[in-house]
Amino acid sequence: MLKTIVSKPFAVACALTLACSVLGSLLAGLPYFAVLGALVISLILGIACQVARPAVAYAAPGIALISNKFLRAGIILLGFKLNLIALAQAGVKTIALACVVVTGTIILTYALGRRFGASKHLAILAASGTGICGAAAVMGIASQLPSSKEETAQHAENKVVAVAIVAILGTLFTLVDIAVGPLLGMTATQFGVLAGGSLHEIAHAVAAGGTGGGESLDIAIITKLSRVLLLAPAAIIIGLWYRRSEKAKEGSQGKVPIPWFMVGFIAASVIGTFAPLPHEALSGLVSASYLLLGMAMAALGMTVNFRALLTGGRSAFAAALIASVVLLVFVSAVALLFF
Repeated sequence: MLKTIVSKPFAVACALTLACSVLGSLLAGLPYFAVLGALVISLILGIACQVARPAVAYAAPGIALISNKFLRAGIILLGFKLNLIALAQAGVKTIALACVVVTGTIILTYALGRRFGASKHLAILAASGTGICGAAAVMGIASQLPSSKEETAQHAENKVVAVAIVAILGTLFTLVDIAVGPLLGMTATQFGVLAGGSLHEIAHAVAAGGTGGGESLDIAIITKLSRVLLLAPAAIIIGLWYRRSEKAKEGSQGKVPIPWFMVGFIAASVIGTFAPLPHEALSGLVSASYLLLGMAMAALGMTVNFRALLTGGRSAFAAALIASVVLLVFVSAVALLFF
């Protein structure tokens, strides 16, 4: 690993992915691009880098390292965005809603995906991204799922397909939420709950919640982060379930590794909440998180198999679409009745 870090291919990989991540962050600040979010834009830019095939091929060892290690570092730093006191103040209703949404959406999307013919691996990744927090959840959960040598390439493609699914559906349902809120006569609080409780990425929740004003945006962020907080326990539970169901296969591992990066995620949230860190320092750590996650997403985009992207995800897309509709209806009802 040390040789990879100090190698020229790693330096080239860093330069390419860093450029994609920075440009993705800049573009995400522009009108119309904000609804996609910096991570999805970084993924798209990474895919575009495949035009420079010689450079991408040369940097392949570094790209693989960035898509793995930088992703975990980014998720750890993302914990600084979670304020546990704010989540507690949001009340039992918000936490309970997050638990029901995450659990129900994952189970429903996975069951539909399997019924429609998606592989177990792709179905659970699409389900996790739809139920928890989009691309970060797909990548975080994927790191807990074992792959045999024969499955490694296919599983890498599944990650890209799952990210694409939640990106497309998240953008679509952001627009739907913005239209549905006024039609249902929702208050700012109710609309914030709808945005944070039903949308896929943090960027989607921010984009939709912001259209309802400051109070709506705050509620949307808190509700969404309540779901993000469940990424750590979900990764452990899903990893345990998946490995036990696959342990009979040759090359699969029967032992579940402790997801230390998820432990780091929780530790970062505790430090960010209770340690006397300046606001500027916390903002810098969160920005660093998105920079690293953007680099990981760009690295993933550089390895996209377009045939798999276009043909391999139809069943999982259909499952996530149906689940997203059910999620929208459910959260709308809960917001109107209990908030």
